[in-house]
Amino acid sequence: MAWQETHKEQSKDRILKSAAMLFTHHGFEKISIDQVMKNAELTRGAFYSHFSSKSDLYAQAISKAAKVAYKRKPVNCPQNMKDFAQYYLSSEHRDNNYEQACPLAFLVSDISQQDNQVKETYTKTLKAFLAQAQSLTVSREKALQSAVLMIGGLAISRALDDKDFSNELLAACQKGVISLSTEEDTDVS
Repeated sequence: MAWQETHKEQSKDRILKSAAMLFTHHGFEKISIDQVMKNAELTRGAFYSHFSSKSDLYAQAISKAAKVAYKRKPVNCPQNMKDFAQYYLSSEHRDNNYEQACPLAFLVSDISQQDNQVKETYTKTLKAFLAQAQSLTVSREKALQSAVLMIGGLAISRALDDKDFSNELLAACQKGVISLSTEEDTDVS
């Protein structure tokens, strides 16, 4: 019996979803190809018909993670930078291990140790995030500042072992992003 034409595409998508989830929650080094394939409910042999290496998988999984994370945002978000910051810099986003997390924040410390293909993918993903932020502001500089506050704030809050301090950090970053967007209202020339 022949496979459906979409079977290979569906298998690759299952592998990418599995890798995206596992890598964003555990990092590159702690996850093996076997773990990715087991989570995708496929054999290890299926991996090699889709990817040339674990690094190739990682690069493609970053893009997949960003797309899945973007799709799971609340329907009304982002309407403005305040809503975007409150959604992104939330304890729910930080703590939810069952949903796809943002690879920009959850992999930030992992990327500098990877090859150029992975860094290039991360850079493209950051530029897409920045474009989203910039659509909610009138200034590229404020969009850059807001993006760094959101990504950095979420990444650092996730690394802390003190939930109260972590929550305080998230709230401070939210206020920082909101103050940047409020400044825009008075900066218009």
